[in-house]
Amino acid sequence: QVQLVESGGGLVQPGGSLRLSCADSRRTFSAYAMGWFRQAPGKEREFVATSNWSGATTYYADSVKGRFTISRDNAAKNTVLLQMNSRTPEDTAVYYCAARDRFSIATLVQEYDYWGQGTQVTVSS
Repeated sequence: QVQLVESGGGLVQPGGSLRLSCADSRRTFSAYAMGWFRQAPGKEREFVATSNWSGATTYYADSVKGRFTISRDNAAKNTVLLQMNSRTPEDTAVYYCAARDRFSIATLVQEYDYWGQGTQVTVSS
């Protein structure tokens, strides 16, 4: 069974940086697409970024393009990273890691098969 374990959330000041990490602790086949979503209080869960297995194909939400970077480290237990720079208060949310049983990337919540427990990220001075 796939289990996604997230880490790296916390409090950061506006303009600061933070890196989230998500490890698939049980799956040994690293060829599937993974992604990040976020959910702010009172809002729907929204797409942030996605990557194929190698990291050669990525896609970002317009709201984070140029500020966030998704990358893969398949040597480290199928890990996906999200480097977040130039943070704004609007980036405050619970961030979720997700994985698919497909090779292709995707941007919709219903296209993902497995989810992490979420990690809180707060941007505030």
